[in-house]
Amino acid sequence: MKCRICSNDAPLFQTGVVLKKYTVSFFQCRSCGFMQTEEPYWLPESYAEAINQSDVGIVDRNVKMAKMTKSIISCYFNADAKFIDYGGGTGLFVRMMRDYGFDFYWYDAHCQNVFARGFEADPQPGTGYELVTAFEVMEHLADPLPEIERMLKLTRNVLFTTTLRPRKAPNLDQWWYYELDHGQHVSFFTFKALAVLAEKLQLKVYSDGWYLHLLTDKNLSSMGFKLLSLKNKAPYVWRLIFGKKSLIPHDQKALTGMDL
Repeated sequence: MKCRICSNDAPLFQTGVVLKKYTVSFFQCRSCGFMQTEEPYWLPESYAEAINQSDVGIVDRNVKMAKMTKSIISCYFNADAKFIDYGGGTGLFVRMMRDYGFDFYWYDAHCQNVFARGFEADPQPGTGYELVTAFEVMEHLADPLPEIERMLKLTRNVLFTTTLRPRKAPNLDQWWYYELDHGQHVSFFTFKALAVLAEKLQLKVYSDGWYLHLLTDKNLSSMGFKLLSLKNKAPYVWRLIFGKKSLIPHDQKALTGMDL
């Protein structure tokens, strides 16, 4: 196959069993390291329920990302502008951001808006959004570039999360983020793939090197972005040391058999 990010050769990496019944081929780009599945014909079945059972960290993630986004907007963007959460799931993040005083709106093609009803977005070009957030979205995109280009018609700033693939690609049975049990994850990025993507889009990319990333035309400090990310993770490190241990890793393994 050809890489969906850089168009270079992407030979077969491995095959795995998705949804416990479909043998699926995974391909890895020789150049940027981006990993993709074959054409994901199983997605309609995967999205029979938009929120999969094994996503036990959904509430914790929304709490963390609301605090992180609040800090990033306050440092780098116009806090009085309009914002859109793309792939907003249940709307919990949008509701939390509105609770914090930020004019956020919800959009999701697959999920029902539960918590932010009345604040649905009209994702049309020229609607004047300052920032798009897209948390746990990129790995769901069968063809990421066109979808990101649609986001960029709303703004030139996209704050997103996706867990970067380790430097040496793990086997399909050795990394939980492949999420073979539900089959919704079909694209796996390296930082090099993000850099290629940014160059194609004539943007800059800033990253914490693991999970949180920003595509923007702004000139920012890479170290400043990383430090801001670390600062916002500090309360959770404190909680791990002195508080009661979360059951998220336990529940993830109980449901999928895979360690976080």
